[in-house]
Amino acid sequence: MAEGFARRYGSDVLEAFSAGISPATIVQPLTHKVMEDKNIRLDSQFPKSLDAIEVANLDLIVNISGVKLPKRLAIPVQEWKIEDPIGKDEETYIAVRDEIEMAVMRLILDLRKQARNEQRTENPADFSRVARRSR
Repeated sequence: MAEGFARRYGSDVLEAFSAGISPATIVQPLTHKVMEDKNIRLDSQFPKSLDAIEVANLDLIVNISGVKLPKRLAIPVQEWKIEDPIGKDEETYIAVRDEIEMAVMRLILDLRKQARNEQRTENPADFSRVARRSR
């Protein structure tokens, strides 16, 4: 779900990859259904192991698994405490979907803010001109 939201809403500031420590064998049918209710199709997504991802090339890992990641990772990790809906009813899937959507949106907004701040730092003269004009 997080990868689907990140790809839909945040492609301007991130490239999302989803992987797990112990990945499932399939994307659950209810996951497909509740995401399609948000007009996000997950047809091209499939569960994959963290070992399938070039972790060294990542800037951030978001861990939703509830399991601590290996300490050998020299990458910032955000821990999101979100319930695993597998084996539960559709209502739970919807609640989890909505919680993931909000968490992903917060991350995207934070990344956009960071990008703006970095842009201002790289072009301070341009920023000061804009600031003077706005007085």
